[in-house]
Amino acid sequence: MRVIGTAGHVDHGKSALIEALTGTHPDRLREEQERGLTIVLGFAWLTLPNGEDIGIVDVPGHRDFIENMLSGIGAIDAALFVVATDEGVMPQTREHLAILDLLQIQGGVVALTKIDLIDDNEWLELVEAEVRDALSGTVLDSVPLVRVSAQTGEGIPELLSTLESTLTEKPPRPDLGRPRLSVDRAFTVSGFGTVVTGTLTDGSLQVGDEVSVLPQVLQGRVRGLQTHKIKTQSAVPGSRTAVNISGVDLDQIQRGDVVSRPGDYQPTRRMDVHFRLLAEAAQPVKHNTEMKLFLGAAEVMARLRLLGADVLKPGEEGWLQLEFAKPIVAVRGDRYILRRPSPPETVGGGAVVDPHPKGRHKRFDQAVIDRFETLAEGTPAEILLQALLPLGAAPFKDVVSRASLDQSIIDEAFDELNASGQVISLGGDAQAQPNTIIASRGYWAQLGGRAENEVAAYHKNYPLRHGIPREELKSRLGLSAKLFDALMKSLSADGSLEEISLRGELPGVSIIPVVKQPGHAVEFLGEQKKAVDGLLGKFKANPYSPPSIKESISEVGEEIYNALVDLGELIPLSSEVVFRWDDYESMVESVRKILEAEGTISVAQVRDRFTTSRRYVLAFLEHLDAIGVSVRVGDVRKLRSQ
Repeated sequence: MRVIGTAGHVDHGKSALIEALTGTHPDRLREEQERGLTIVLGFAWLTLPNGEDIGIVDVPGHRDFIENMLSGIGAIDAALFVVATDEGVMPQTREHLAILDLLQIQGGVVALTKIDLIDDNEWLELVEAEVRDALSGTVLDSVPLVRVSAQTGEGIPELLSTLESTLTEKPPRPDLGRPRLSVDRAFTVSGFGTVVTGTLTDGSLQVGDEVSVLPQVLQGRVRGLQTHKIKTQSAVPGSRTAVNISGVDLDQIQRGDVVSRPGDYQPTRRMDVHFRLLAEAAQPVKHNTEMKLFLGAAEVMARLRLLGADVLKPGEEGWLQLEFAKPIVAVRGDRYILRRPSPPETVGGGAVVDPHPKGRHKRFDQAVIDRFETLAEGTPAEILLQALLPLGAAPFKDVVSRASLDQSIIDEAFDELNASGQVISLGGDAQAQPNTIIASRGYWAQLGGRAENEVAAYHKNYPLRHGIPREELKSRLGLSAKLFDALMKSLSADGSLEEISLRGELPGVSIIPVVKQPGHAVEFLGEQKKAVDGLLGKFKANPYSPPSIKESISEVGEEIYNALVDLGELIPLSSEVVFRWDDYESMVESVRKILEAEGTISVAQVRDRFTTSRRYVLAFLEHLDAIGVSVRVGDVRKLRSQ
């Protein structure tokens, strides 16, 4: 699931373009519709030509609403950068571009809008050249450019195709097993309660999950999930998600709060960051300055402690320690923006290098600066995790090789990941046995979710079966035997799924291990129960000359017949002969006693003993031979010697 965000100067046609692409106008406030400009974030979605659904965040372009823009632009996968051909590059065009560059929103598409107002092709060429010049050296340098008109529809198909190509080149958001949703809207729905929306990152959410709302540490539970107004049991990283939370009131939640699983994240009032001051900034940045910080959907006042320098001039980079007026949630690598409160101006931004420093740093300590340089490259544990993520699960030695870390720090890095639960060892000590498979926590949770969904779907499609055959589930998941065995062991241990063998106590009878949801049971209802009772009545009336398999299927249908076999009501002995289980057991016991007393038994003796026909007797005795009860010697059977 991917999300794109609009960017561009006010009145350059962002909202109209989204309406042309999706059929939905993103402006939801009456004031927005009356004034014809976006004030708060708007949301829409569309289906690309390849069938992929993507979300769209429409952000305000007017300078008075630039801070609303910042609350929605940080979690997008690509930008839809809009420039109107009748005006060209304008002040907010450049400010939005600077923000995209600071947030490192890699890639996107430029839409040259309102081409229906321009008849002069030479003018269009000049606007294109101006846009290319503005994009030069930024994250949008060399992105495709498409001429469009929201009014006539010209260029819309080409824009959709270009968006598809752009997103196809981008990898999906990783599932790190620690979901995080920065709240950009919160409201109530009658009969449901509190609902929050945002773009989900770093992990998946499931209906029923316990969650925390940070920084207040409010406890709640996911009552419902929606993506693009469609209910879902699970929301994946990168999706625009609405979360219905029980146990939390609307007045307890603010924009910028973070919804996560309990214990995954800790709020902070201080963090260390790398900072780039924009070349266009009106003035230098000095130590102890107060500015507004924007991270995710959060906005908070921050005091800047400038480290390693007395002042940063426009265009320069450096290190800051930020101290906040109220706590926020941040993770190493998060991108942020700083704005001067008065006069309002975007001054710069960068990346978080340490969201939880132990205390204030000495401003001119070279050891502190050296540590920042190392953190900016990534800790050994982070590098090891990044090597594992694309593999999902792999032998420990392969992950180590991919990480290219010195062996002297591998053990410490792995211990850190193991202790934090970010990696899981499957079946052994990975450090002592390098062939041991390890998996990222996110991949493991995702795999477990897939297995549970497959079993649930099987129950829905085949309600008269105990569960999905184990080998079929393994095939559907596309896993190796070792990885699948480890997954089943884990899911069985935590009670998510259950493995059973049908009639496993009978030696020699074909056993099919199946996987089921705990509590799932086959139940015959209505006409089904009536048909079953009728068939079993015929077996009871003629226990040793019962209906054949073909007759049984004709009576109740193949699905119900198979369910009766799975339930142990019936046991087929050949392609034609089937008995009730109780009758079969009494026959086995009776023949065994005759063999123990007399030493041998013939077909005629069995036929007469049960007053049945040769067809049933032959199938029954051949079955006893096959399961090791008896052995044929000439025309009689003897007990098989142990």
